Amino acid sequence: MKIAVMGYGTVGSGVVEIVEKRHTGTKRKPGDIEVKYILDIHDFPNDEFRHLLTKDVNDILNCDEIKIVVETMGGHKPAFDFVAAALKKGKSVVTSNKELVATSGAELLKLARENNANFLFEASVGGGIPLIRPLSQCLAANDILRIDGILNGTTNFIFTQMIDEGATFEDVLKEAQDLGYAEKDPTDDVEGIDAARKIAILASIAGGVHITADQVFTEGITKITQFDVETAGKLNCVIKLIATAKKCKNGKYVCLVTPALVSKNSLISNVNGVFNAVMVNGDSVGEIMLYGPGAGKLATASAVVADVLDCAKHMDVDRSEKWLANTPDAANDISGLICNAYVSGCGDINKATEVFGDVQTVVDGETYALVTKTPAPFTELKAKADLINAKIIRLI
Repeated sequence: MKIAVMGYGTVGSGVVEIVEKRHTGTKRKPGDIEVKYILDIHDFPNDEFRHLLTKDVNDILNCDEIKIVVETMGGHKPAFDFVAAALKKGKSVVTSNKELVATSGAELLKLARENNANFLFEASVGGGIPLIRPLSQCLAANDILRIDGILNGTTNFIFTQMIDEGATFEDVLKEAQDLGYAEKDPTDDVEGIDAARKIAILASIAGGVHITADQVFTEGITKITQFDVETAGKLNCVIKLIATAKKCKNGKYVCLVTPALVSKNSLISNVNGVFNAVMVNGDSVGEIMLYGPGAGKLATASAVVADVLDCAKHMDVDRSEKWLANTPDAANDISGLICNAYVSGCGDINKATEVFGDVQTVVDGETYALVTKTPAPFTELKAKADLINAKIIRLI
């Protein structure tokens, strides 16, 4: 079976490597899979697969031999246009592009159904960790009550180094960039945008309706200080950037990405470095954790190729997710999340205790922080923090 790969960067080259070099003798593979074209705007004069390169997407769209298209370009445009065109031609599409899925997943799934094709995206969340299929298939008998995840390896690396090395956010961010864990422009990572796209996808699967990233309340990690990290340790916690989707009484999910204090008794507190982990709570199965490399060339490519094999094995079977189209009220606002909170950066301890009521105080010289003892809506806690110009971090 002939496939095409659109985008020959880190993940795309990993897909080609696995398909062309590693599949020999794979007993589960339904016949040979061969890369017919690689679409990229760049030249790769020294690449061993340069003879497969094309700069014209029509070479792929108009080739009847190609039944499956892999999209690893990233971004929304022109990826959306190319994927939509491929689906309209009846070609199944596999993608690792979380921005594409989070933004236009419902539309592309509809196009796939209308054209008897599949649109699969296991690699869009969690890199090489199986998340999409377990959530939609293995846990299908469950009502998913809550999802909490470390979904961004860059921010998790930053927090790990701040905890282990006592380094500042700025120093660790530079280290992450030097090691290739963070982009030159790290905004999507450190401001929580990348994680918001991923939790939107997971919540859409859990809820059956397309929740977009702009319906996820999002805060990044740039305001976290070494004092906060050290104080969390005194509270037997660590700070992580946590993406949460929690089902409310009305059946909708409240979705948010924020820094959070995680108890060291929780399994997810021990997920360090660039690794990802997701805790899923189902009404029947209880709580489970899925853990592994959340990014990387071959880790992510392995999830892409697994979807390719699934498509190839089920050419006449609908394997795509089932989402309803997005609606403005698909998700609840953050008033639906009840929690305790850590509060720091407030200048007057008497005023802070007056505003928050029953609290635990943590003092370090002339600096102090508070931890609330009575759970309250996150919106209410944020409003109180704003009243005294303080920073708030939720506890999970």
